Formats: sequence, structure tokens, C-alpha cells
Amino acid sequence: MASHFTLDQLAAIPQVDLPETILAALKADLANVTFVEEETSKATQAVKKKSDSLAGKVITITGAGSGIGRASAVLMASRGAKLVLVDFNEATGNETLELVKEQEGEAIFVQADVSNEEHVQNYIQKAVETFGKIDVAFNNAGIIQKFQPFHETALSDFSRIIDVNLKGIFLGMKHALKVMDQQGHGHVINTASTTAIRAEHSLAAYTASKHGVAGLTKAAAIEYVRKGIRVNAICPGGVATSLTAAVPQMLQDSDYMPEEFPNMRMGRYAEPEELAELVAFLASDGSSYMTGSIILADGGLTL
Repeated sequence: MASHFTLDQLAAIPQVDLPETILAALKADLANVTFVEEETSKATQAVKKKSDSLAGKVITITGAGSGIGRASAVLMASRGAKLVLVDFNEATGNETLELVKEQEGEAIFVQADVSNEEHVQNYIQKAVETFGKIDVAFNNAGIIQKFQPFHETALSDFSRIIDVNLKGIFLGMKHALKVMDQQGHGHVINTASTTAIRAEHSLAAYTASKHGVAGLTKAAAIEYVRKGIRVNAICPGGVATSLTAAVPQMLQDSDYMPEEFPNMRMGRYAEPEELAELVAFLASDGSSYMTGSIILADGGLTL
């Protein structure tokens, strides 16, 4: 059966019982209506295009020298973002800068220790001085601890993990949110981990740091939700980065094997480029209704 009828066709259906006077009045009213279907279609297409686009967005990325940070930088540069690349390692950070330039991307590199507040203030200031704003702050830098029993974890090791993984996220959020609050808009994306929602055997300090990232994400999300600012976190499982590549040697050096080890249900680590697609989506306007989300991208690791 047809899904659309003319008024005359509708009036011809016995069950409708539409009087001639009403039909004439409807036709007269409709004669004055102007249809703009083509314009509406163009507007809809523009919205869809906007949701996928990063063109003109200014994005800071910590841990940009490798792994998820580098893959995200290259991808978002290819989609038109302007980037502030941040890493402790100046050599790898500049390598990422060159990769971004190969995408004809616009970017600067700033060397920084994310656990140092002056360093964080500096790269945030450089971002504003260079590009005039910060649309997205991707707080991604992090380190992993060696596998060891809880009672053998040295305070110095615990402090180092917390300084980089939690304090570094806090400082990145604090100073980016200050800029975003003044702008009246912005989006913070934090890299947490599956250990943000469950413990990992023999990684007490790392687990604590990533639980903290989830807490900071939710706390900021609820505080800034009415200010045009969104805050979300991604929780990768195993990702094929320099961090995970170092794990076998770490286990060999420590002569320690955890009683339980992560079960990679897909049978492989994620590629950094797979996580970069998630980051790029979150950085786009397509994620406009998401805030306070702790997003798993773990290949089923936590099932």
C-alpha cells in the first residue's frame, strides 16, 4: 500500500469521510504553504558533515610522542585539527610533529613533564598564544608500573605512578578547564584504563591511579556540565604500544609472574589507530551528548 496520499485520494477513501467543504478549505490553506525540502536537506547534510569534522578545532595531546597519542595526532591532523603536541621525550614528540606535517596538519610541539604544574601551564599558554583557544584537551600521558606484590611496592614507585598518571591528568584538566570556562565551551578527554573499573593483579599503584582518573572525570563532568564543557574518559585494554612491549622484559627482570594475567578475548592487542578512531569521534561534535562517560574499548577484556 502506498505510504503517501494526495488530499483528493485521501478524501476518496470511504472510512475518511472528509466533507467537500473541509477538503476545499484544506486545499486553500495549503496553497499558501512554501516547501523548502531542498534547503532542509542541505542543512541536515551540513549537520552530519559537522559532526564528523575536526576542521579548525584546537586540540592539546599529552603523550603525543608514541602509542595512542601519536596515532590520535596523525588521525586528527588528517581531519583538519590544529594540534599542540606534548611529550616528555623531545625526540619522539618531534617525530610525531613531522608525521602531522606530512598530513599537511598544523601543529606545534611543547616538551613537558605533565606532573610539573609550571610545565602544564606553559603548554596550555602556548596553545592559547598560538591558536587562540582550546577546544579539546586530550590528557593521555601515562606510565605503567612493574608487576609486583602489593607489600613489595616501594613508596617511591607508588608516588611516581600517581604523579604521572593521576596528578598529570589533574593538572592537565585544571588548566585546560580554566581556559574552557572562560571560553564557555570545550571538551576534556582523559585516558584511563580497564583498571579504572576493576583491579589488575599485581598492579596496585597503577590500578589506584586509573581509578582516580575515572573519579576526576566524573567530578569535572558534573561540575561543568551546565557550562558548555564536557569531560569523558576512554578505558583501553591491552594496546600494542611501547608500554606493553616492555612488559615481557619487566617480568623477566623482576623474576615475578602474576597469579592472573589479562585475558585478551580477541586474541590480540588493539592497534593504537583503533583507539585513535574513538578519540577522534569524542573530539568531534558527534559526541555532543556524552559527558561523564567512562568508555571501554578493551576487546572484551573485562567481560
